[in-house]
Amino acid sequence: MTFASVSFLIFFALVIFAQWLIYYVLPLSRKNRRNVSHVFLWIASYVFYGWWDAHFLTLLLGVTLVAFFSAAPKDEKRLAQSRVRLGIGVGVPLLVLGVFKYFDFFVESFCQAFGITQPAGLSLILPVGISFYTFQALSYTIDVYQGRLPREKSFVHFALYISFFPQLVAGPIVKAADFLPQLNEERRVTMKRLEKGMQIFVFGMLKKVVLADNLSIFVDEVFETPGMFSSGTVALAVISYGIQIYMDFSGYSDMAIGCAHCLGYDLNRNFNLPYLSQNVSEFWKRWHISLSTWLQQYLYIPLGGNRRGRVRMYCNLMITMLLGGLWHGAGWNFVIWGGLHGAALCVHKMFRSSRKKAQHDRAPAAGENVKVAAKETPCPGRILCILLTDMFVLFCWIFFRAESLGQAVAVLAQLFGMRAGVRHIYSWSIVALVLVAVSTLVAVIASYRENGQGRVSGTVDGFYPVLDLSRYWSLVIFFVEIGLILGLAYVGGSPFIYFQF
Repeated sequence: MTFASVSFLIFFALVIFAQWLIYYVLPLSRKNRRNVSHVFLWIASYVFYGWWDAHFLTLLLGVTLVAFFSAAPKDEKRLAQSRVRLGIGVGVPLLVLGVFKYFDFFVESFCQAFGITQPAGLSLILPVGISFYTFQALSYTIDVYQGRLPREKSFVHFALYISFFPQLVAGPIVKAADFLPQLNEERRVTMKRLEKGMQIFVFGMLKKVVLADNLSIFVDEVFETPGMFSSGTVALAVISYGIQIYMDFSGYSDMAIGCAHCLGYDLNRNFNLPYLSQNVSEFWKRWHISLSTWLQQYLYIPLGGNRRGRVRMYCNLMITMLLGGLWHGAGWNFVIWGGLHGAALCVHKMFRSSRKKAQHDRAPAAGENVKVAAKETPCPGRILCILLTDMFVLFCWIFFRAESLGQAVAVLAQLFGMRAGVRHIYSWSIVALVLVAVSTLVAVIASYRENGQGRVSGTVDGFYPVLDLSRYWSLVIFFVEIGLILGLAYVGGSPFIYFQF
């Protein structure tokens, strides 16, 4: 059951109707309404996940039970016991993730490195969403241990946090500190929330089934046989994939946020116009925000961050991005993708440090404030910086999209070899470029209207062009979006890209 399916739309309509009955029809007290609502959403989330394969519900429940019962704050008097519980709470989810996702990869790599005959692998089916819900379980266990979060007393609340169906299979990765407090509040279905949530959901679906899925036809064809196409066509396919993965994943995130909003819950934004970034550091503050902040808080900072010298900082950056690449997939192409971004982050840190030092050493002009003179100046030529950053990101996407290193090399050889071949200007690529430019402009305007500064404000309205559906032209625009989905959606059933992670 995916968001872009009739079965999900029926399922979600039934969930909303049930939530409305619980809060507005059943004769229950306020506390009992919340309790019944939480139990129902927990069951509905398991139905949603089990629709794909009910066998993996046991795995989801097992990770939930381990995280719930092992989490405990650090006790100095019983430090050994606290560390054992932390080890169980962290080790078991990592073991589950490692066995299902990385066992065959590491065995194959080890055998190839030492020339050993490879034994038969486990060939396990990768459970959908395992990378996401294990990370949520890990963050909860670590936060409780470090005293950043009180231990959750209600198992239903915790189980709902881990399995909440809008974000269960592809994020965004939700922190317990952001979600659990909402379960102690009156979160119900209202017309205002439905109006906003449906618009966000439809906006995400438009990005997924109209743009991303139609682009996938062209991208898949070129990456499967890159030698057949001209260098220009391969370049267009690389650009198209950059748009496809953004529309696909941000579209899913929008749909997840919209679903949660309809039900009365708020999820944090996962994308913030990443292709307007002026450098790689800014890109990772705008792309897959929930993952980048998770890696920073639970990997980069515990490794030492930038507190132990410049060389150690660069090592920490590389380790974080290499593991971030491996998180996306068990393949050397993902490791290379993460390594390229890690190296780029190190280079940017070096460049920024050298500029700061040069500005600090420069004697301030007459009448110039010393502190002002020492401030880091913005990137010279903002448009050029954005273009260079996007070119690097698109180059890295080749390794991310390729199914193997050999395929990535073939795409690169055709791209930079200036070779002849089939020339194909895919119309959907041009349409997508235009629509990306228009939607970016609309999002920037919406952000300016929200806070007057053009920065993300933290509210749903500031992230999306939410319309007042009581007005005629707002309804026209909303139904035009629905019409585009019905008329132009790709019906080939292309799965969400991040389902495989």
